[in-house]
Amino acid sequence: DIPFYVAVPASTFDSSIKTGEDIVIEERDEMELKEKDGYKLMPEWVKVKNPAFDITPSKYITSYITEDGIKKSL
Repeated sequence: DIPFYVAVPASTFDSSIKTGEDIVIEERDEMELKEKDGYKLMPEWVKVKNPAFDITPSKYITSYITEDGIKKSL
């Protein structure tokens, strides 16, 4: 097994939600990845998925590192 630590602010967690399945993941503008400082980084026809965050299943997480300390589970 390879340990996997997640560093996040404690405010990230919502104890009222049982699983991540109910969380809506914000989709960011694809131009954030397709262009930088006015320069095109890829052709216009390239489709980009740009989620604002992801959800890692807790079974893969060793510990959470927050401003309140290290926690094995939430």
